[in-house]
Amino acid sequence: MTDNAPLLALEKVNSYYGPIHILKDLSLEVRPGELVCLLGGNASGKSTTLKTILGIVRPRGGTVRFDGLDVTEEPTSVRIGRGMAIVPENRRLFAPMTVLENLEMGAYLRQDDFSADLDRIYELFPVLAERRQQLAGTLSGGEQQMVAMARALMSQPKLLLMDEPSMGLAPILVERSFEVIQRVHETGVSILVVEQNANMALSIADRGYVLATGRLVLADTAVALSQHEDLKKAYLGR
Repeated sequence: MTDNAPLLALEKVNSYYGPIHILKDLSLEVRPGELVCLLGGNASGKSTTLKTILGIVRPRGGTVRFDGLDVTEEPTSVRIGRGMAIVPENRRLFAPMTVLENLEMGAYLRQDDFSADLDRIYELFPVLAERRQQLAGTLSGGEQQMVAMARALMSQPKLLLMDEPSMGLAPILVERSFEVIQRVHETGVSILVVEQNANMALSIADRGYVLATGRLVLADTAVALSQHEDLKKAYLGR
């Protein structure tokens, strides 16, 4: 991949669930080191976009490129091995396992010694160092979100995909969660955040895209989108 090439690029992607056309000629990209947000309401196609990027849904048209390679036909496991990681909606932790065991699961594809990465994770999320032997299912919602992010980071991803990180969190925890996402971004990880909370997502993103019924309707810098009149009315409550 050349220095100025996108890390992730969707080019005129069309994805379906059976006969239902969900994504319609969708094109977007994430460049190395960027934090990009994908906004839209319910049934806009946000989650399908993530599933298409991961290979859970295969497009019937268009191309998915990652790290300079066409991965459109590759299975999810290969894409994960190439450097994608997902923080799924509602965290989906291994509740009966400890925090440490969940983090170790994030490194299951690695063949090297990842103890130094564990130390860095504990620096980034100090509360997880305190809770490392606690069962993940007994943590608060905000702490579980931290575990989900930390577990994904243990795979040393080139691209971190986040599906609705604010889902189910109290407002004060949403703010803290996005502060953590920003700290992760500052470590150099490229991030694509799929989110309904447009205010929070745009406050930390470099750029953003807006989907409506599977089509891209807006694309701009986060600052410009936050001032866009249609977006303010539809998503920002102004």
